[in-house]
Amino acid sequence: MEHDKDTTAVTEEQKLEPYVNDDGITAPMNAKHNIHCLTVIGQIEGHYILPPQNKTTKYEHIIPALVAIEEENDIEGLLIILNTVGGDVEAGLAIAELIAGMSKPTVSIVVGGGHSIGVPLAVSAKRSFIVPSATMTIHPVRMNGMLVGIPQTLSYFDRMQERIIGFVTSHSEMTPARFRELMLVKDELVMDVGSVLDGEAAVREGLIGSLGGLSEGISTLYELIDERNANASHDNQP
Repeated sequence: MEHDKDTTAVTEEQKLEPYVNDDGITAPMNAKHNIHCLTVIGQIEGHYILPPQNKTTKYEHIIPALVAIEEENDIEGLLIILNTVGGDVEAGLAIAELIAGMSKPTVSIVVGGGHSIGVPLAVSAKRSFIVPSATMTIHPVRMNGMLVGIPQTLSYFDRMQERIIGFVTSHSEMTPARFRELMLVKDELVMDVGSVLDGEAAVREGLIGSLGGLSEGISTLYELIDERNANASHDNQP
């Protein structure tokens, strides 16, 4: 009997071999559409290397990956899954701008957290989802390290903040006035100003499109792909 169990275990493992490579990345063999899953996790690493114990998403890896996804004819859509605490402002905003500029269908899902510069990343996709238990933190731009206490420094912060507000509000239903209001709320964050929105609040405020998880995100991405393919077929008709 033990020999039969071992044989069954090996058989099940062999069944999974075509779906998982050495990096643990799944590769579906019979999906309706060929989509790519991009994960943004941990802290977004920018121009400075973070300590090795930090879980990071490196922007120098993500940017060429996005270019390759846009160019690859076999990839029909992009699913972005976010669980990030934020990170480098300019790196996160650069990634968000590239996602927003893609011609292929894109869908984002916030699971766990989409904090700080993760907010622009979440709204950069053509459709956005958030699970009810996830949270998103909206707060003013912060910088670490020594800063020069002069008006030019404050002006730079203001301009950077306006870039983020402009991007988020142009890719969501939230107004700039409401975003600034949530950004400057007192007594909600420890030693800081800002707001924390759960999944329902993020949708209610117009920041995220819909409540939903993996199945809703993939179904919506398939719908966008079908719509794109139908439009392409119509354009190609004589």
